[in-house]
Amino acid sequence: MIHLDHVSRFYGEGDKAVPAVSDVTLAIEAGSFVTIVGASGSGKSTLLNLMGALDRPTGGRVLLDARDMNQLSDNERTLLRRSRIGFVFQFFNLLPTLTALENVALPARLARQSKKSTDQRAQELLDRVGLRSRGHHRPSELSGGEMQRVAIARALMMDPPILLADEPTGNLDSTTGLVILDLLRGAVDVHRTVVLITHDSKVAQRGQRIITMEDGRLLRDEVPTS
Repeated sequence: MIHLDHVSRFYGEGDKAVPAVSDVTLAIEAGSFVTIVGASGSGKSTLLNLMGALDRPTGGRVLLDARDMNQLSDNERTLLRRSRIGFVFQFFNLLPTLTALENVALPARLARQSKKSTDQRAQELLDRVGLRSRGHHRPSELSGGEMQRVAIARALMMDPPILLADEPTGNLDSTTGLVILDLLRGAVDVHRTVVLITHDSKVAQRGQRIITMEDGRLLRDEVPTS
């Protein structure tokens, strides 16, 4: 489903260019739960941004379902992200003036789907993440774990085949973090792939496959031992 072919991403130019990702070749199969682990500055967030068409590589190709994302216009990339990729971030990225229900429904509203159908699906997703009674609360009225569950529901709103999560447990206590990990693992099926980045080796062990990055390069690609 996701294929990176000798992908590099440099910031800056000439002698001052800094490599964030260097010559990474990687294939991620549909229906898998992959964790990417590495220290701060190892390039894992940049790699995720490249997979999600939020950034363009300096060299190499990023393919989604055999489509070279470098060949897409900015508008085509926006439409691809909206329909094919869901994002979950460490700091939730919820709009503070919207309720939980409105935040979840937002991707569908931006796609100009009807309010009735989007509200119904948004409520179903809030039910799914255990927030049945919190739909009319704004982010400031929710706990960190509740905000992250809203963010996961929002990421699933368009039923994307790919879910990309950037340190989704980084701001949460260990118990709440496990709840979030279980929700993300539960989102994996034959149609949906989840890629999660983390600096925490214990979180990484929850993946079906662990990719370790160091200094912008792929250091190891392994299956957890337990």
